[in-house]
Amino acid sequence: MIKILHLSDIHMGSGFSHGRVNPETGLNTRLEDFMAALECCIDRAIDEPVDLVLFGGDAFPDSTPPPFVAEAFANQFRRLVDAQIPTVLLVGNHDQHTQGQGGASLCIYRTLGVPGFVVGDRLDTHRIQTRRGPVQIITLPWLTRSTLLTRPETEGLSMAEVGQLLIDRLRLALEGEIRQLDPDVPTVLLAHLMTDTARYGAERLLAVSKGFTVPIALLARSCFDYVALGHVHRHQVLCEQPPIVYPGSIERVDFSEEAEEKGFVLVQLERGKAEFEFCPLPVRAFRTIELDLSETNDPQGKLLHALQAAELRDAVVRVIYHIRSEHLDQIDAGVVHQALASTHNYTIHPELVSQLARPRLPELGVGRSMEPMEALKTYLANRDDLREMEAALLSAAQSLLSEQDADWGAIDDSAIVSDSQLRLL
Repeated sequence: MIKILHLSDIHMGSGFSHGRVNPETGLNTRLEDFMAALECCIDRAIDEPVDLVLFGGDAFPDSTPPPFVAEAFANQFRRLVDAQIPTVLLVGNHDQHTQGQGGASLCIYRTLGVPGFVVGDRLDTHRIQTRRGPVQIITLPWLTRSTLLTRPETEGLSMAEVGQLLIDRLRLALEGEIRQLDPDVPTVLLAHLMTDTARYGAERLLAVSKGFTVPIALLARSCFDYVALGHVHRHQVLCEQPPIVYPGSIERVDFSEEAEEKGFVLVQLERGKAEFEFCPLPVRAFRTIELDLSETNDPQGKLLHALQAAELRDAVVRVIYHIRSEHLDQIDAGVVHQALASTHNYTIHPELVSQLARPRLPELGVGRSMEPMEALKTYLANRDDLREMEAALLSAAQSLLSEQDADWGAIDDSAIVSDSQLRLL
């Protein structure tokens, strides 16, 4: 069986705001995290060894990475050349320059004639000879509407009609490649796209150009032994026969991927059969600590207890706490910063809780009838900040009510205005 390593969405150079400069290397520590994750993938490819590496697109955050980022990417993939492992680099939406008009960052590998490297920047079929035999790879890069349609063709059409026309064009083009396949050779579809059954991740916010959603029925064809996808950052298996797999990104880009496991996929491929395994990577942890401190007498104590209980060492951390304005001075910023000293990077986001937004007490709601003193006692029982003044406030209220009762008792009945007189007034 042919061994394949399938990885995608490297995004080398992302997330610098969650790192810091390493004084020994001069590089951002988050870049070093992405470099380490890619190195683990290449290490596994060489150690197996695999017969082919498939990259599903999105090498960088955009098509013009800084030279030192592009060099870090090239240094790892050069190891595959030295190991004589064929590699297919698919062009994703982040690899394209201005929505495909102006080439792609990965095309430099084809221009340089890097041995064993194939760049998939168009719909095409590549027959690759591996150590364990030939394999056919159909490359389907990120497609935009302008790739398949011209403006005159869409005039007067609804969005639904344009979408259907796009799918029809893609189906026709894909069918042309399928008809040229050798039925005796294992076949892989390598595509960078969004399917109609996939679960979105950070890629929804990171998208730099508009594509369209492809029905999974277009991909689930018996002529494909394995469908290797890219674009979605969350690992997921959309179909078992044939296997249609997103390996996900190899590192966390931001907090939207906090709970996602990152890794790559190892595939054992032969004609009519594919077995695959998801291989997790030891990536940087992201942690969110969110607390409501608005109803406690010791907001700092509650905050520090939560920080001490969480596993924060070497993690990227964000702390979000909700607090009332009168309690802000009870938070010692220096103590909180010290509690977060073991993290890799952290941010603190205090959010004020408005007193006007406090929910009404059910006992004091509309339609409820209570004696004034009982109502005051109920209110004070729910105000921790007035606990020390409760006795004094109740005493003062009782005095005021007593004086009012005395004043009403001294009023002469003749001084009371009748209901009829009030109406005349």
